Amino acid sequence: MATWNSRGLRGSLLEEMINLTNDKYRDGGLALIQKVPTPITPITIDKQTRHITLAYFDQKSTVDYIGAVQGIPVCFDAKECAVDTFSLQNIHEHQVKFMRDFERQDGVAFFLIYYTSRDAMYYMRLRELNIYWDRMAQGGRKSFRFEELDGRFFMKPHVGQMVPYLDMIQLDLNDRG
Repeated sequence: MATWNSRGLRGSLLEEMINLTNDKYRDGGLALIQKVPTPITPITIDKQTRHITLAYFDQKSTVDYIGAVQGIPVCFDAKECAVDTFSLQNIHEHQVKFMRDFERQDGVAFFLIYYTSRDAMYYMRLRELNIYWDRMAQGGRKSFRFEELDGRFFMKPHVGQMVPYLDMIQLDLNDRG
């Protein structure tokens, strides 16, 4: 059983940037993407502030966001990385399985990875992750390096779109042929 405590704010800046971008996309009629809440059961609640200070997750979460972009089903997960090597233990097998199943249903699944030390945002296609995931499963590296990433999928912020992933989805779809 996984527990939640002070690590709860980890990734909140990235989440806020994505949420603001999602609002812009929705307001512009471009996409409807929602944050998927993770069900928790509170264990300890601070009586003064009424904040949950300790809880456990009721079930394994799949992805952070899900929705549609111009009729195309989309799901993605957001991750932060403080160094140039991203450990695959930050991604869970049930997430990869869900995303693979999602793409088999003609959806688009991806990860948004924010390299905090470089202030660089990366759109990782599921098929790119599959290369690293399969490499790990065959006894290879349990991580991937910043240098291994496809330079075309680094995002450049637009006005009002701090995480312009729609551009990357278009590039992803174009690459699929």
